[in-house]
Amino acid sequence: MRVDIPEGADPIMHVWGTMVPGIGPAAAKMSAKVYECSTLGLREFEAARLRIAQINGCLFCQDWRTDRDGETVEDSFPDAVTAWRTTDALDTRARLAAEYAERFALDHHGLDDAFWARMKAAYTDAEIVELSMCLGSWIAFGRLNRVLGLDTACTLPAASS
Repeated sequence: MRVDIPEGADPIMHVWGTMVPGIGPAAAKMSAKVYECSTLGLREFEAARLRIAQINGCLFCQDWRTDRDGETVEDSFPDAVTAWRTTDALDTRARLAAEYAERFALDHHGLDDAFWARMKAAYTDAEIVELSMCLGSWIAFGRLNRVLGLDTACTLPAASS
């Protein structure tokens, strides 16, 4: 870990709760809300989330699978997300979610009119905003955990509720 954690303290709780009490708990609530309140389908949600996890390099996020009422994506799904350009394992919405995640994280200036036409053909404006907010959360918090070396000790707030 890149920050000192007191002996016996939970690294995530210490960093996200104790070290910056004015910001950390609010960030944890936002992260939890992404999982609790998303209206996106599980496959497009996970395609976007996993693509960000792959880009961030967050070990925990790459291993995590969002569970919705006992349903998760199949074990081969991360490989499909990696191969979003060529796989036939993703439908249009999941493929676009993976593409948007990658471009949002790595080339947001390159999101051109042709891309937006494809997005708007598959997603409502509200879904695009929701997906964008989810992407921002995953980039920020997954990258924070990876950079600080917390990704081997991470538990997403929704996982413990």
